[in-house]
Amino acid sequence: MSFRIAVVQPLTNPIGEDEKNVADAIAFIARAKAEGADFVCFPETYPGPWRMPASFNPTPRIAEAAAKHGVNTVYGTIEPISHNEGTAYNLICMAYGDGRPPVAYRRTHPNGPWIYTGGQWWEFQYTPGNEFPVFDTSHGKVGLAMCSEAYMPEVTRALAMRGAELIFMPAGTDKRRLWATWRNLIWSRAIENLAVVVTTQNLFSRDERGLAMVATPEEIVFETTAAGMFVIDVSLDRPREMRATTDTIVSSHNYGAKQGVLGPQWHRPDMRAAIYPEK
Repeated sequence: MSFRIAVVQPLTNPIGEDEKNVADAIAFIARAKAEGADFVCFPETYPGPWRMPASFNPTPRIAEAAAKHGVNTVYGTIEPISHNEGTAYNLICMAYGDGRPPVAYRRTHPNGPWIYTGGQWWEFQYTPGNEFPVFDTSHGKVGLAMCSEAYMPEVTRALAMRGAELIFMPAGTDKRRLWATWRNLIWSRAIENLAVVVTTQNLFSRDERGLAMVATPEEIVFETTAAGMFVIDVSLDRPREMRATTDTIVSSHNYGAKQGVLGPQWHRPDMRAAIYPEK
């Protein structure tokens, strides 16, 4: 059975005007509902804020709009820890369309705080989280991750091993020289986890090159570099079938990715100590 995801690659308001993104996001949620979307996915740190001390909290307004329109809404913000020290978690959140309280993933990788200090956009002392929660929806089990965690396959694998079938992995800004490898890794995370992986990013001008994608284990079903909102029909039937079956010598006749890679046909629990040796 298919459902619809609205992938939003917005023209993001600049630092200092980022609270305007909240109204823009609410308008996108209404548009997504009008186009029959069941999910809407915004970029990392959209609608914001981007810096500490945090000047606003978008969650109450995003949650209200998600419930009003019945659209599960994936968005980004920060969670202050200490205003005096400028510490915060970086969050990817999901506001439920059915009105349940919003849920969140606290970015776990890399080690902090260097990644969000001294740059053009973010400015806070990043503190990593330590958990990999997954969340039930009427369309499937959702995992949340973000941005350059695409380069850490353990993150999405941890989510998949906990049952995530649909993984939202929103990203931050223009990828520049990383664009080609980043695109490759989004699809790779779908292939190796037999999941649907969704990403998008902020654009601060139409001259920037975006990277919005929806990847399944067997194909990239949508991608664009342009700004806008794009609605894609998605089904989890094929990934579920591939998770539930095992690879054979003739599987390549019918499948574009390896079946059963999350299960005992491929996994070697006895090898975990060798894979991750103690120092």
